[in-house]
Amino acid sequence: MKLIHLSDLHLGKRLNEYSFIEDQQHILLSIIGIIKDEKPDGVLIAGDVYDKAVASTEAITLFNKFLVRLSELDTQIFVISGNHDSPERLTSYGELLIDCIHIAPVYDGRVDPVVLSDSCGEVGIYMLPFIKPAHVSRYAEGQEIKTYTDAMRCAIEKMNVDKGRRNVLITHQFVTGADRCDSEEISVGGTDNVDACVFEPFDYVALGHLHAAQNCGKDTVRYCGTPLKYSFSESKHTKSVTVVELAEKGSVSIRTIPLKPLHDLVELKGSYDEVTSKAFYEGTSYQQDYTHITLTDEQDIPDAIGKLRSIYKRLMKLSYDNKRTRSNSVLTADEHVREKSPLELFSEFYEKQNNQPMSDEQTRFITEMIEKTWEAKQ
Repeated sequence: MKLIHLSDLHLGKRLNEYSFIEDQQHILLSIIGIIKDEKPDGVLIAGDVYDKAVASTEAITLFNKFLVRLSELDTQIFVISGNHDSPERLTSYGELLIDCIHIAPVYDGRVDPVVLSDSCGEVGIYMLPFIKPAHVSRYAEGQEIKTYTDAMRCAIEKMNVDKGRRNVLITHQFVTGADRCDSEEISVGGTDNVDACVFEPFDYVALGHLHAAQNCGKDTVRYCGTPLKYSFSESKHTKSVTVVELAEKGSVSIRTIPLKPLHDLVELKGSYDEVTSKAFYEGTSYQQDYTHITLTDEQDIPDAIGKLRSIYKRLMKLSYDNKRTRSNSVLTADEHVREKSPLELFSEFYEKQNNQPMSDEQTRFITEMIEKTWEAKQ
């Protein structure tokens, strides 16, 4: 059985006030082309269909057209909600959909599989949308649900997975040990971590949430990554579609098909004279790409953005790297601040202010406060 694994479309995404709708339309058409060529039995969309819970009209229209095009290709389509989606909104028109499109309902304590068949037997497709401990605890029947791993383990146990057949899970979580990007939200103290051991009943786990394509511990627990670059921290990524083929039980092969964007997202660096020289950009796509340019000149260039945009049409960000910026203690106090959780940052601040670390009781209190704030933000 052949499956196409997608996730994190983030339709309606804007970056530095630039809309990605045109780029997203292009990449979805490219994905349609791949699906036509590959002729999969199913397409798995592992959450974050939209960039915001209340999606824009153009984003909804784009996804609806994508679903219609997919439905014409003789394949089954499976969609779950991610942390950026509103599960209620995503499932609100479920009864209007045709039989080949399956959208996971709001989690209510049970996940019934959609069962597909091929020459090797049955494959159970389980769709588990983004969940938090609070979502699962009300259905836990006396189990204590404190962590995201507890929640995921409980939700999977309640599925009563038939391990004698092949099984696939589509879910949207942060699996411990995976690599994040700047464009992804970091929760308090890593409390959203899910241990990969809970996925043991499944032959393949189609993950969404993280933007870099990567495996988690083993090849069959995998993030396919975003189809487009959504921050400059992703500028070195190679975006792709993941193709999964399940033969007999225990035999799974995985490969990727690269995606070519309408406009790339690139970081360029050099002096003003260097980056404005034709030798620097001729023969490249830089003039049409979304760019972050870092100038190395010691003196600021008057109206640099305006001048550079006469060459680089989609210049999003301009920075300087020189003696002045490197010696600016405010900017360079901690080069890894974005990699730290809110709890780590608050703990460091507290210790600097009070010359002693927080107590265990204070740490628990701050953890609860930040977690409540993070949950309210979702």
